[in-house]
Amino acid sequence: MTARTTDEWALDFGERIRALRMELNLSQAEVAALASIGRPALHSLESGRGSSLSTLIKVLRALDSVYWLTTVHATRSEPSPMELLRAEQARPKVRSRVRKIVGI
Repeated sequence: MTARTTDEWALDFGERIRALRMELNLSQAEVAALASIGRPALHSLESGRGSSLSTLIKVLRALDSVYWLTTVHATRSEPSPMELLRAEQARPKVRSRVRKIVGI
């Protein structure tokens, strides 16, 4: 699987927002009014050209789709590899002393 760029994620997310709006048979002007934002802000979000988190939340609320936000949090029971590495690096190093055995 190839890593996606931020721009690719923004474009994909904007397309999903647009598809949801159209599925609900709402115009950009209607959703913008419901979300208390300008139509250009909604257009920027839908076209993947960027938006603020506040605008995103307002639009999701207007589309009655705030549940999308609940899917963002990650629930993991195990630490990530980076967390394990940081924990290992934070541990004090224990030096072992080697004794020289005399008389053998």
